[in-house]
Amino acid sequence: MNENYRTFFGFETEPFGSDIALPDILKTDDLIGVNERFAYAVRLGGAALVTGEIGSGKSTALRYAIGQLHPSEYQTLHITASSGSILELYRQILGELGADTASNSRAVMTGRIKREIAERAQSKKMKAVLVIDEASLLRLDVFRELHTLAQFNQDTSPWLPMILSGQGNLIDKLMYPDSRPLASRIVARSHLEGTNREDMEGYIVHRLKIAGVKSNLFDESAITAIHQGSGGLFRKANYLARGSLIAAAKSKSGTVTAEHVRLASTEIF
Repeated sequence: MNENYRTFFGFETEPFGSDIALPDILKTDDLIGVNERFAYAVRLGGAALVTGEIGSGKSTALRYAIGQLHPSEYQTLHITASSGSILELYRQILGELGADTASNSRAVMTGRIKREIAERAQSKKMKAVLVIDEASLLRLDVFRELHTLAQFNQDTSPWLPMILSGQGNLIDKLMYPDSRPLASRIVARSHLEGTNREDMEGYIVHRLKIAGVKSNLFDESAITAIHQGSGGLFRKANYLARGSLIAAAKSKSGTVTAEHVRLASTEIF
């Protein structure tokens, strides 16, 4: 896509990009709620769930919450889940811990992970936090075993809080009998949905400001079109907003209209 729109509108940085700096993330009620529940689970050493539709802001909320943890006190083990075996997940965790991953034994790998975490907790006074993104992709046999990683000293030392993030079917998977030991550790849950039109307008204005433009370039019809076209989901709203800016600049219009949003919508799914 032609990037002349940035010059046309006077943007200092890419508007509506995914690489937003931590201090620039808009503190919505949903994001604050995720952060509070995240911090609560970490403090207790329990587990928390973050669910929501694709593009609802789960990853951004997790990034914000992780950013609030002091690096001298916490080590975040941030894993992107897959549909692979428990051994694959163990290797990812060991990789985050900087430990040897060369084993095909569940017992050996579990023991290695727990020793690494216990050593951090006892010697370095540092708590590990396991964050599993896209956890709804995990197989049921993985849910059956995952809780064992959090058991230390006959389950009296809460050294490994877990945060599981994924789509709504994550909750369905945790309802299965084999998943109950893990589900029983959950102390907090957040669910992210599409935002309302008013908050969408606030979001768009916020993103314009951090990109260097203080005025709202989108007219009322454009805001409504973005809200409706995105279903209130921020990721798709970003795509529509950026695409409509490109369309507006191409037509030499200083204001983005619903027609520009319509043109942008033809480029995305």
